[in-house]
Amino acid sequence: MRATPLNTQHSSLNIEFQVDLNLVQVIAIYALPVILAITLHEAAHGYVAMRFGDMTAYAAGRVTLNPIKHIDPIGTIALPLALLALGKLFGGGGMLFGWAKPVPVNFANLRHPKRDMLWVAAAGPMSNLAMALLWAIVAKLSISMPQSAFALPLALMGAAGVLVNLIFMVLNLLPLPPLDGGRILTSLLPHRMAYAFSRVEPYGFIILLVLLFTGVLGFVLWPLVSVALWIFERGFGVPFVELISLARAR
Repeated sequence: MRATPLNTQHSSLNIEFQVDLNLVQVIAIYALPVILAITLHEAAHGYVAMRFGDMTAYAAGRVTLNPIKHIDPIGTIALPLALLALGKLFGGGGMLFGWAKPVPVNFANLRHPKRDMLWVAAAGPMSNLAMALLWAIVAKLSISMPQSAFALPLALMGAAGVLVNLIFMVLNLLPLPPLDGGRILTSLLPHRMAYAFSRVEPYGFIILLVLLFTGVLGFVLWPLVSVALWIFERGFGVPFVELISLARAR
């Protein structure tokens, strides 16, 4: 897939980028940020659970930075690639969606199950926030050396890393079991309300799919992600939205 080169210049940075990306190049830009976002998110859950007394994830070999241990062939690879290809085929960006293998956690093994559940659940989104900050630094450094051959690829990958991790963080903080936000809310609610709320969990994934395909999930998610991107742009002085728009097959 070829396209006419696109030139863009961010006025505050005085940097000119020439972009001519095909679908394979877009996948290459997003591959590393997605793999790291998934791997560290899941490993963070297992590590914090281990620190609070549950060795289930450690025994299953999930407290590791090896992405193979966390990747689900369907949810991590096949479905996102299919959605990306369909989006480019029929036009529009759409929303990528997928999942990793859930880290096994036995909350009953935690020293203080209800309280410690909050920290185990929050570990995943907080790891994504940390990675978003690191990718923002990568983008900031790359645009500070515009004459380098690595400036544009690193800037695009840095912006992709910010976007991917902010989406992961915001999505997982939604208060719907079994998402991390649902578990955090379960931890904070009084016991009787927490028990009633936790009974939604067996239906949580189905509810999430319904929200996705009806467009409700995007309606809720994108404004929150946009606000987070705006904060990152102001904080780092990097045009993340513009860079993200460039990192698309044309």
